Amino acid sequence: MNAKMRVHGHCNGLKTTLLFALMWAIIMLIWLCTGASRNTLGIYVFIGLATTFGSYWFSDKLAIASMGAREVSEQEAPQIYQIVRELSARAGKPMPRIYIAPTESPNAFATGRNERHAAVCCTQGILRILNGRELRGVLGHELMHVYNHDILTSAIASAMASVISYLGYSLMYFGGGDRDRDGSSGLIGAIGVALTAVLAPIGASLVQLAISRTREFDADEDGSRLTGDPEALASALNKISMGVNSVPMQATAGNQSVAAMMIANPFKSGGFSRLFSTHPPTADRISRLMQMAQEMRGAQVGGAGWQQVPRY
Repeated sequence: MNAKMRVHGHCNGLKTTLLFALMWAIIMLIWLCTGASRNTLGIYVFIGLATTFGSYWFSDKLAIASMGAREVSEQEAPQIYQIVRELSARAGKPMPRIYIAPTESPNAFATGRNERHAAVCCTQGILRILNGRELRGVLGHELMHVYNHDILTSAIASAMASVISYLGYSLMYFGGGDRDRDGSSGLIGAIGVALTAVLAPIGASLVQLAISRTREFDADEDGSRLTGDPEALASALNKISMGVNSVPMQATAGNQSVAAMMIANPFKSGGFSRLFSTHPPTADRISRLMQMAQEMRGAQVGGAGWQQVPRY
């Protein structure tokens, strides 16, 4: 990336390492509650590795298919191609494939196992409500998910969360821990099994959500530095949020698996469910972006020379 593409240090590696360490700590706790059987641990670790490989290698095909999206040509979507080609060239990266999903709920997401096998998908709804400048901000955000390798991280987190959930649920049916001489489980062991069975799936989900929220903030910032226009993304997020409230997606098994990858939560949520949202509050994201815009204007006045933002 060139000088105009400098991004702040987000300590992403450290954050992700700590979160993964917590997930493995939960796995080991469940393993101990199940009697510390090496065979049991090996089975679920194998399931996790297989799930990780499948999610990573086929992530683009699964996500695209679940949304019923189709690849479009440059003749069909010239504006998207123009923006993505310009931003990809500015980042010095390959241009991803372009898809459009047939839903009026406004949203967008990126998928693919790496930069050379990436795809960007926009819904029909987002193309209707955003102007060219706002669409550019959204596409910059999605491209940075690809360039920051967020897709791989999300796939690993999802697979590890699945492993923890499987282990937790297994405790409900098979119990765990060594048995006392009279054949009954010890009280402490029973309490540990009960707590683990209930809290392990929740803990795994919370860690996965934490990773997702962190990545969204980072993609907002890095994408805005790619476009040089954080206000455009802020405006787009505001419109998308209002659009989702008006036309939310109907939750299905397919789009629920893609929801964490989208630029905004596609489902209408409120109250307690917001605690488990895969996305940070839109107001917080907009506030950060507007602060970033002020910093950019200050740098421009000081002679940093930010490039003029194209108007589409």
